[in-house]
Amino acid sequence: MKRTNYCGEITAALEGTKQTLCGWVHGYRNHGGVLFIDLRDRTGFVQLVVGPENKEAFEEASSLRNEYVVRAQGVVARRKEGYVNKNITTGEVEIIVDKIETLNTCVPLPFDIDTDKNISEDIRLKYRYLDLRNARMVRNLTTRHRLAQVIRRYFDEHGFLEVETPILTRSTPEGARDYLVPSRVHNGKFYALPQSPQMFKQTLMASGIDRYFQLARAFRDEDLRADRQPEHTQVDIEMSFVELDDIFEIAEGMMQTAFKAVGEEIKAPFIRLPYKEALLRFGSDKPDMRFDMEISDITEIFKATAFKVFEAVIKDGGAIRALKADLSADKLSRGVIDKLTELVKKNGGKGLVWLKFKDGKFEGPSAKFFKEEELKALSDHFKPEQGDTVFIGSDAKADTCALFMGALRKELIKILELKPKVKWAPLWVVNFPLLEYIPEEDRYDAAHNPFTAPVTEDIPLLDSDPLKVRSYQFDMVLNGMELASGSIRNHRRDIQEKILALMKHSKEEAARRFGMLLNALERGTPPHGGMGLGFDRLTALICGEDSIKEVIAFPKTTAASCPLTESPNIVDQKQLDELGIAITHMEEENK
Repeated sequence: MKRTNYCGEITAALEGTKQTLCGWVHGYRNHGGVLFIDLRDRTGFVQLVVGPENKEAFEEASSLRNEYVVRAQGVVARRKEGYVNKNITTGEVEIIVDKIETLNTCVPLPFDIDTDKNISEDIRLKYRYLDLRNARMVRNLTTRHRLAQVIRRYFDEHGFLEVETPILTRSTPEGARDYLVPSRVHNGKFYALPQSPQMFKQTLMASGIDRYFQLARAFRDEDLRADRQPEHTQVDIEMSFVELDDIFEIAEGMMQTAFKAVGEEIKAPFIRLPYKEALLRFGSDKPDMRFDMEISDITEIFKATAFKVFEAVIKDGGAIRALKADLSADKLSRGVIDKLTELVKKNGGKGLVWLKFKDGKFEGPSAKFFKEEELKALSDHFKPEQGDTVFIGSDAKADTCALFMGALRKELIKILELKPKVKWAPLWVVNFPLLEYIPEEDRYDAAHNPFTAPVTEDIPLLDSDPLKVRSYQFDMVLNGMELASGSIRNHRRDIQEKILALMKHSKEEAARRFGMLLNALERGTPPHGGMGLGFDRLTALICGEDSIKEVIAFPKTTAASCPLTESPNIVDQKQLDELGIAITHMEEENK
């Protein structure tokens, strides 16, 4: 059964050699009594030629159909002039078969291996072993493999130790629901699958493992989207005796190394953008910097306005924001603008003002409400050209205004089919707020995770004005997608306990839930920081895929189910009895 090469490796350099290949029948043609078979494996395919003079091989080959598994032996020969296929690496040659063997047959398939068009997600995932034969999926998994290898080598070369952290751990509040695992030995108690290795990697820093990394599995029971799965992989790192610059330098080097390995280039150092500036200029904490369209604060222009909507917003201390869409006037019909207005409303806005610039002046339903000096100031600010459109939004809450204007910017980029100025636009968003207030619970919560350190000069504000405290939290953003999140951590127990107290965790509860880490913090834990980077998201971006499902071998559906294994599913009553679990409610579909 030993093969001499993979199909995609058969090139003109092997002309005249005898080869043994194994694979799947990708295509089958009978031309004038000569059989041509495209044999495929994960490296590509090569053409087999079986002539009628070889009766035994010809008879065997005549019975083949698509997706049959075969073993073929023959001599590599150059194709005749006019029959060369320059689109594939094996296109100059073919195998003149002297022996062929059918290893397995194949029943009619639910879909064509060559395409995933018009195939439902459930069908693709139910027959994932067929879906993964598709050349695109093979390419995606190969790219994922290559990225994993170069990332591991990179961290090894930079003095990091790969340490595996537990999958069965305890439940901790980290922003999403835990997946719980009942214990048979400790009846009535549960493990939790880790949302991240956060406490373990900080504990490793306390252990003196000053440079840790892991391609870590993380589990979160949350609503799913294109860039989320119940389980995912993250490139997890933590370093001791570092500042943000050190983490950024290591992470940027990793990104450059990973991109180079797949024939891409990403430039460093990355742009650094404070959180508040990102919201103001782009209406998002993960802005797509490939496009120039920026949001401006134009509140000052309308400080004496007679336009009642803007007047009320300014009186309430709110904000008026605007952006200019170049050469868009003819592309944005009234119907399209109405849809944009609805989008703004869905994202918290009350309405949208728009002005088209034509023949040296602004036109639109709202233009009549503004003074000449206001329109001139607006023109001086944006310097519009013929056919430009200015959109203006306002709200009593500046953050709300920023977010719906950000949603508008994102949609305009899509509608106007704007061309990116660069292929890859990475940046760091820094200085996120440390805390946010939950009014219905009368407490603060971590804006990201509870282990993030406050900016040193803001520590006194923890006692007087916690919402003004900036953090050493950061995100890595690439082309509008959050790829990584991290921070400098709290390495002192007193600061960590103060933050947990603001989140309404008593000392007793904090000790119960975070005791492992808190105890380590008062026993010589060094300053440290790190991040977790979404490996699936990175791979999807590099492969040009919109969904991380396309770069995961066996993903779940958006309903968190696996059609291939038909999981989750019911279990035997005996198993439940051993765990001391009684099912009090069961969905109708599971009965």
